[in-house]
Amino acid sequence: MDFDFTPYFKRYEAISAMADQVFEKVRENHPEEVKCKTHCADCCYALFDLTLIEALYINHHFSALFSEEAKESLLEEANSYDRKIHRIKRKAFREVEAGKNEATVLESLAKERERCPMLDAEDCCRMYDYRPITCRLYGIPTAIGGKGHTCGKSGFVQGKQYQTVNMDGIQKMLFDLSAELVAELKSQHLKLEEIIVPLSMAVLTDYDEEYLGIPGSDSKDKAGGKGESNG
Repeated sequence: MDFDFTPYFKRYEAISAMADQVFEKVRENHPEEVKCKTHCADCCYALFDLTLIEALYINHHFSALFSEEAKESLLEEANSYDRKIHRIKRKAFREVEAGKNEATVLESLAKERERCPMLDAEDCCRMYDYRPITCRLYGIPTAIGGKGHTCGKSGFVQGKQYQTVNMDGIQKMLFDLSAELVAELKSQHLKLEEIIVPLSMAVLTDYDEEYLGIPGSDSKDKAGGKGESNG
């Protein structure tokens, strides 16, 4: 592919660096409450999705970091993980369709735990330097849709006021960056920038011209068949 993703990756890295700075500031202010340390892998079992720009970034560095033999093994793990996540999400979708309260279903979904395929035998991330922003902020208070969250292993007390990271604002920055990228690609796929996927699908996907809907690639609606819309 001729398209140069570097400028967009640099802008994504600036957002990641900002997240790191926020995390360190909170840890500095609350050293007793932030319990994050090497080999603590609580965050590596949480379920979350990546925006297009994050997925492309992870995919790029996954391809560059590992040998073909290592990638083959990791892709097998990612495929197994992805099937589990699909079943969990499908079950949640069916519950909502059946009339179960959506907020209750989402709360239950947030409690699901699956081991990330990038977590090694020593409980360390194989892609730590390129880990998603959600991973970078896990362990300090965050807010999603106005509701507060924090790591269960932390010392933050429920109901007490702390500096809190607005994840909705960060997600908007990532979606906006994804939208700019899609616009420059002149993608033929409607709402490509809204697709969100788990990390497993980010490494499994071949983000070629066809997937991205680049004109002249004889693309079909391949993007619509992978990932999930956030709408």
